[in-house]
Amino acid sequence: MTKSIRSSGLLALGNALVEYRTTRGWSQRELARNTGLRQSFIAKLEKGLRRVDVVELVVISRLLGVSAVDLLSVVDAATPQDHKIQGEG
Repeated sequence: MTKSIRSSGLLALGNALVEYRTTRGWSQRELARNTGLRQSFIAKLEKGLRRVDVVELVVISRLLGVSAVDLLSVVDAATPQDHKIQGEG
């Protein structure tokens, strides 16, 4: 049985990234080129299918003209207090 990493926090982060990226007028490909990440990574991140490293989040946020703290606040607000981390453990 495959575990999904999708969570309300990751989905909220993805939605916020789409909003900031499109406000800038960038495609996923342009954001990928400017970050050095693959377009497929950006697509999965925006769909809540991919986790992001803290340093990657800082780089992405700077390019999008938003604070990483603001993006983390979106995740925090969308993550239930009783959320448990699902991992391989």
